[in-house]
Amino acid sequence: MKPQLQFLSIVIPARDEEGCIASTVEHLHLELRLNHIPHEIIVVDDGSTDQTAAILTALSQRIPEARLVPNGPPHGFGRAIIRGLQQMRGDAVVIMMADESDDCRDVVRYWNALNEGWDAVFGSRFMKGGGVIDYPWFKLRLNRMANRFIRLLFGISLNDTTNAFKAYRRTVIDGCQPLLSPHFNLTVELPLKTIVRGYSWTVMPITWRNRRTGEAKLKIQEMGSRYLFICLYLWLEKHLSRGDYKKVSE
Repeated sequence: MKPQLQFLSIVIPARDEEGCIASTVEHLHLELRLNHIPHEIIVVDDGSTDQTAAILTALSQRIPEARLVPNGPPHGFGRAIIRGLQQMRGDAVVIMMADESDDCRDVVRYWNALNEGWDAVFGSRFMKGGGVIDYPWFKLRLNRMANRFIRLLFGISLNDTTNAFKAYRRTVIDGCQPLLSPHFNLTVELPLKTIVRGYSWTVMPITWRNRRTGEAKLKIQEMGSRYLFICLYLWLEKHLSRGDYKKVSE
């Protein structure tokens, strides 16, 4: 039986999110406080050129649980998350987007599921009970194709691997080192390493809403080869490493 978790870290990478970062942090903090979850909110500023950092500095005066962590160059979505993971104080972590696309109520559900004993909890927008609002149709089609490819390649039931919004015990983060992906392909590396290295995981339905302010940072034309690289890298680990990186039995 795994010990009950004591403290939750939320890592939020942010770049030029002045229009939404304050409400993201405020709503998340309120939801966690109402549910009596001890927490910290780590917002990693990945080289913003707008008022994101200034807003967060002011916000931290009102919400001590919110911490601004700068991520110096070279920048990148994956590098920002890795920087946040290095700074976390919790025995569990949720990775969350800055643009309010993820529902903070799902963070509470993640925490409760982790405390049932799972090593990791993955959200799916595409299972019964989940959903998406205002998802651009072209990105949606590419998303479903990419996730189907991953399911077939690894023989897994998870149908939303590419979604960043997931939860992990600290032991999983430590066991998935070293993290290699500097960009959005980290969203694939973390869950696939969790699975390949033998950690327990479960899936729950989540909801997603397209951002209402700012500009999406994912550039599809730049990411295809990077996603493929990390998938093939972990496929090779799964089949050729002879279990060298597997989770040590408890």
